[in-house]
Amino acid sequence: MMFNQGTLKRKLLRETDDQQCICFQRTLQVTPDMIHRLGLEKDLEGHQGCVNCLEWNDKGTLLASGSDDVQIIVWNPFRHKRLTTIRTGHQGNIFSLKFLPNSNDSIIVSGAADCKIRVHDVNIQETTHVFGCHAGRVKRLATAPNVPFMFWSAAEDGTIMQFDLRTPIICDSTPQNVLINLNAHMGLHAEAKCIAINPLRPDEMAVGANDPYVRVYDRRMLSCKSIKFPTDNGSRSFEDTLSLMRSAYSAEFPMPQGCVKFYIAGHLPQKQMDYRKRYRTLASTYVTYSPDGSELLVNLGGEQIYLFDVNKKRKPQKFDTSLVLGNANGIVKEATLSTNGFSVPHRAGTNGVTTPMVPKSSRSTSPSSSTTSLQAEDDPEKFKCRIGKRYKRDTKRLSPPVEALKKKANNYFEKDQCRKAIILYNQAISMMPHASVLYGNRAAAYMKRKWDGDLYAALRDCHSALQLDLNYLKAHFRLARCLYELSWPQEAHDCLQQFKSKFPDYARNSACETLDRDIKAAMFSKTDHDEAESGKSESELSSRKKAMAISEQEKIWRRDAYDYEMRFCGHCNTTTDIKEANFFGSNGQYIVAGSDDGSFFIWEKSTTNIVRVLHGDESIVNCLQPHPTYCLLATSGIDPVVRLWSPRAEDGTKNEREIDNSDDAALANQRRMNADPLEVMLMNMGYRITGVLDMDDEDQESGPSTDSRSAMVR
Repeated sequence: MMFNQGTLKRKLLRETDDQQCICFQRTLQVTPDMIHRLGLEKDLEGHQGCVNCLEWNDKGTLLASGSDDVQIIVWNPFRHKRLTTIRTGHQGNIFSLKFLPNSNDSIIVSGAADCKIRVHDVNIQETTHVFGCHAGRVKRLATAPNVPFMFWSAAEDGTIMQFDLRTPIICDSTPQNVLINLNAHMGLHAEAKCIAINPLRPDEMAVGANDPYVRVYDRRMLSCKSIKFPTDNGSRSFEDTLSLMRSAYSAEFPMPQGCVKFYIAGHLPQKQMDYRKRYRTLASTYVTYSPDGSELLVNLGGEQIYLFDVNKKRKPQKFDTSLVLGNANGIVKEATLSTNGFSVPHRAGTNGVTTPMVPKSSRSTSPSSSTTSLQAEDDPEKFKCRIGKRYKRDTKRLSPPVEALKKKANNYFEKDQCRKAIILYNQAISMMPHASVLYGNRAAAYMKRKWDGDLYAALRDCHSALQLDLNYLKAHFRLARCLYELSWPQEAHDCLQQFKSKFPDYARNSACETLDRDIKAAMFSKTDHDEAESGKSESELSSRKKAMAISEQEKIWRRDAYDYEMRFCGHCNTTTDIKEANFFGSNGQYIVAGSDDGSFFIWEKSTTNIVRVLHGDESIVNCLQPHPTYCLLATSGIDPVVRLWSPRAEDGTKNEREIDNSDDAALANQRRMNADPLEVMLMNMGYRITGVLDMDDEDQESGPSTDSRSAMVR
C-alpha cells in the first residue's frame, strides 16, 4: 500500500511514461523537507556594487548577474566559478538582464539607469547593439520562450517598447517601436516598472506601473507606433527633457477594445488616498507568471504580495443583496469560495487535488441554532445575545483534525494572538474549504489584527461564509462592519438594514445600534465632503484634474478590474522599486520574496502561511531567482555578492541564517511599512527607533473602540 501511494511508484512510472516523468520532477523538485533544510551554499563574490538583477539560462547551467558597477558576470553556479565579466558600457546602474531565447546562451540583453538597452555577445565579448529609444530609466526587460530575437522593455518614461534584432531599429527623435504608452491613459506621471510574458501564452503580456493596477495585454491586438521626442537643444536638464517628452507622449494613443484586462486588490482603489496621506507609494515592483501560465504574482510596493488567476477572473466584492437573501427559491446558488484567497469551486479540488465532499452520514442532521452554546459551535469570543430558534444554521461537522486546528486557533484568538490564529485557520480551510465557520472565525481574526488589506480579506471571508450558510448571523454583521471600516458607508448601510430585517431580535442590540449610528455619521460626512468639493473653484478642480488626468478608456478599464485570489503577508517592500517575488518549485508550490529588513520569506502557496525566513543581506534583499529544475535559489540585494541557497545536510548543526520567529519578523515588517518615512530611513541605516518596532500588540491592533466590535467578534 505504501508503494502504491509513495515515491517508489512515482519512480517506476517515471521510467515508463514521459508525462509521469515530468510530473515526478515537478512534484519532487521542491519538497517541504528541502524547504526545511534550505541554507546558504555559497557567496559568489566579484561585483563592486549592489547586485540588482539575476537571471538563469533555460537549462540552469549559467547564472548572470548585473550590478551598480555596470558589469555583468556570468557564473557557473555548480562550481561557484566566475566564467566571464562583461563590461557593458552602461553609464548607470544595471536594473535588468535577459538571456535571449534560441541564442545558445551567447546573447545577453541589459537595461540600465542611463536609459539605454545594450545587447552583448558573450562569445566575442562585444556589445553588438545599443538602443537609446527610451527617455527614462529602463527598469525591466522581458523575453518569451520560442520567440527568438525579440524582447520587450519597460521604462520610467511610461512606455513599453518592442525590439526585434532581425529588423533595423532606429532610436532617433521619433522611435517607431512603442507598443504601449501609459502616459496617454494614466496622465503625465506614468512610469512602467515591470513586465512579464506568459510562458505558455507568449501573446499575453503583464505590465506593472507606479500605481496599484496590473495590466495584462493581448499582444496580438497591439501594433508598434511612433512617438515624437522633443528636440534636445543641449541646454535642457534631464528632468526638463523628460517633462517635455511626457507632454509629447500624452498625445492620443488609441488602443483596441478588449486588448487589456486590469487587476487590483479590491480594497486599493478606495484606499489609495489613505496611503498617499501616509507617504506610501503603491507601485508594482515585479510581476511574474506561474509555471503553467494560469496565475500572475505581483509584488506591490508599499503593500502586500498578490496572486491573480488570469483564467478564472474574480470580481471585487462589496455587498450584494442576493448574497444574504439567496435566489427566489431560497436556495444558495452555486458559488466560488475563497480559501486564503484561492478560488475553490464547489465539488472541485485545490491545487489540482480533488477535495472530498463531506459524507452525508457525517453531516449534522439537525442544524444547530445560532442562539445557544456559541463557544462550542464556532467562534473564540463569547457571543452575548440569544436569538430565536427560527434562525437555523446550515452547519457541517468538521473532521477531527480540522476541529482540533479550529479549537487551537480559537484559543489563540482569545489570547489576542491573532496572527497565530490566522495561520491555523489557513491550514484548516485548506483541508476543509467548505466549512462556513472557518471563514467566519478567520474573518474575526483579520478584523482584530488589522494589517494592510486585512479588513478586505475579512470581507471576502464573510462573503464565503454566507455563500455556504445564509443564516450565519455573525458573518452577516461582520460584513456590515467591514464595509463601514473600508469606507463604503452606503453598502454598509444596505447590509445592516438587511441584517436587521433578517434578524429582528438583534436589531435593538447595543452593538447593532452603535454600528448603525457610526454608519449614518459616515454617510453624512461623505455628503459634506462631496459638497465641499463641488464648492471649490473651477480653477482648483481643473488644476487637480489635469495633474491626475486619466483617459476615459482608462476609467473603464479600472472600473472593470479583477480582484486577487491569494495574498501573502510578512515582508516589507517600501524602500526599493526592484524587489521581486517569485514562484519556487516547478508547480509553483512556494512563493519567495525579499524584504527591507535584509531577510527573505518563503510562503506555502496552498495555505499562504510563512514556512521559512532566512537572513539574506545585511540591508535589503531585492532579487530572488529559483533555478529552473533544481531546489536551488539565487538571491542578491544591497551587498555586492550573489548568494546561492540549497538544501543542507542534516548534521544537527543550527542554520545561522534562520530567523527563529517568523511571526515576530512579519509583525516587525508590518510596523515598518506603516512607520514614518524618516524613521524607516533611519532603520535602514541601522538605527533602532523606539515606539515603532517596540509597540505592543494592543497598540498595533487597536481601532475605534465601540461596543459593536467587541460584542460581535467572538
